[in-house]
Amino acid sequence: MTGSRPDREHILSEIRRVADAFGGAAPGRKRFEAETGIRESDWCGVYFVRWSDAVAEAGLEPNELQKASHRDDLVDLLLSIAERLGRVPTYAELDLEHRRDPSVPTSGTFQSRLGTIHERAKWISEYLERHPERREVAQLFFQQASSTESRPTESARRSSVQLEWGAVYLMRSGKYHKIGRSNSAGRRHAELKTQLPEKLELVHEISTDDPVGIEQYWHSRFGSKRANGEWFDLSSADVAAFKRRKFM
Repeated sequence: MTGSRPDREHILSEIRRVADAFGGAAPGRKRFEAETGIRESDWCGVYFVRWSDAVAEAGLEPNELQKASHRDDLVDLLLSIAERLGRVPTYAELDLEHRRDPSVPTSGTFQSRLGTIHERAKWISEYLERHPERREVAQLFFQQASSTESRPTESARRSSVQLEWGAVYLMRSGKYHKIGRSNSAGRRHAELKTQLPEKLELVHEISTDDPVGIEQYWHSRFGSKRANGEWFDLSSADVAAFKRRKFM
């Protein structure tokens, strides 16, 4: 594809062709470029905002990785809007952005895909693992999540359930790692090391205002590597991913 940019219909037909060649599965961006020579710059911002939009228009269902990529696209767009405004945009401001530019999703899309303020902060934290250069503007969202906890709603004040700060820890004994939660990872380490035949090492801990939820997140993320209970057979890359988090 040299000399001129491919048109919209050609791109859509190529998406279908590549999908047919791979058993009907929608291709990812990199595979599509490798198979066709059509670069991201040929379609992004020209015919489609996101790759998932092109896949959907071609009549295909994005795969799970592409759905995750779409969430990254939403986070990236949200951070760009916040950077321009100098603050976390309200839902009303997101809808205004949509009216000005229909390619920007509605506030409902951001809310349904990214969830609550605290869920959104978790997705942004994951996004930063791949895009650490956006850390500065991301702090606006982390500060909002933190301040929301310090200013509970009236219903939360009436609730007998109180949020407590704690830690989700990663410990190692032999070849296995334990992921658990505690108000004091150091104390839990002291308790456990007397119960195990091999040396127990506290590898890392993540401070959090939601120990139960964050523990469940890591248990789910490494679910395929569960050995028994809270013990996992983790790779060095898995351990590095856990250690990148200081707060969730």
